[in-house]
Amino acid sequence: MNQQQTIRLAVIDDDSGFVTVLAKRTEAAGWQQRTLAAAIPPEELVAMKLNALLVDPAVLGEDAWAYLERVCGMLPDLGVVVCTGRSTVAQRVRGLRLGVDDWITKPCHPEEAIARLEAVSRRRRRSRPQQEAGPLVAGELEIRADRFQAFVGEVSLDLTRREFELLQLLADAQGQVLEREAIYQRVWGYAMAHGDRSVDVFIRKLRQKLEKLSPGWSYIHTHFGVGYRFDPEPADGAALAPPVAAEPVSSGGELDAVPSDLTAA
Repeated sequence: MNQQQTIRLAVIDDDSGFVTVLAKRTEAAGWQQRTLAAAIPPEELVAMKLNALLVDPAVLGEDAWAYLERVCGMLPDLGVVVCTGRSTVAQRVRGLRLGVDDWITKPCHPEEAIARLEAVSRRRRRSRPQQEAGPLVAGELEIRADRFQAFVGEVSLDLTRREFELLQLLADAQGQVLEREAIYQRVWGYAMAHGDRSVDVFIRKLRQKLEKLSPGWSYIHTHFGVGYRFDPEPADGAALAPPVAAEPVSSGGELDAVPSDLTAA
């Protein structure tokens, strides 16, 4: 059997019974687990060099959403799994859109929690070798895997972790059409539920940010009923048109309007 890499896990949960059993299981698996009864600043989580974080938002109180957003934004390489009691679909969708990798409902078996934590950690490890490569330049866009960000000139697109992962996936397959289900499986880490529109929502967000900083280029193309393709092309062929002497250049038609973004509850 292949030697498994040690996983450094932090658990923010005050459910003593669950945490105790989980600690025994993770210790037997050779993991390093640190249990926290309350939230600690994301900067301290950075210093702990974690692979995964298991958190119950109920422990965080009314600051739960803001804390999760900060953690997911500041630690793009960290696998974040929520493990909590009953929740609404809107709450789960909101968490996943903030950057949470998985959501488990209590009561749950510690073995299931471990399996899910191991899955998100493994997925994060697979993405790390890409950071050693240089930036990917496409059109006016520079995609920097080492910074989990994309730039036009010196200006950042200010991508969230999930938005960056989606852009990186599409760019790595440049010219190839990726089906929605395959995109979801690769970026979110599990099968897409029927009717889930998360991929379309995040594509819309990416397009809005790309068009804001690079309006002269079209990067992401829709293949209706199938999925999306990343292939930078000058918008309306403007960048390819030869200059015409003594003729005033019209401003040209604007890009197709992008529907307003969907917001989670």
